[in-house]
Amino acid sequence: MTKKVGSTGRFGPRYGTKKKKMILKVESQTKNLVCPYCERVSLKKVAAGIWYCKKCKTKFAGGAYFPKT
Repeated sequence: MTKKVGSTGRFGPRYGTKKKKMILKVESQTKNLVCPYCERVSLKKVAAGIWYCKKCKTKFAGGAYFPKT
């Protein structure tokens, strides 16, 4: 895993750079993000477009890949 390719380094030279960048963007969703209400790093994606904050227990609709669109 290098700084340039991140977790998609496991694919090696296969599949091309565009596909690997798309996969890297989707895999970054599993990380905790900043909640727009309490501004803590505790936001998780429940389903496509549904986000939940573990700290302030707020559930809201947002974008499919990011909380704000």
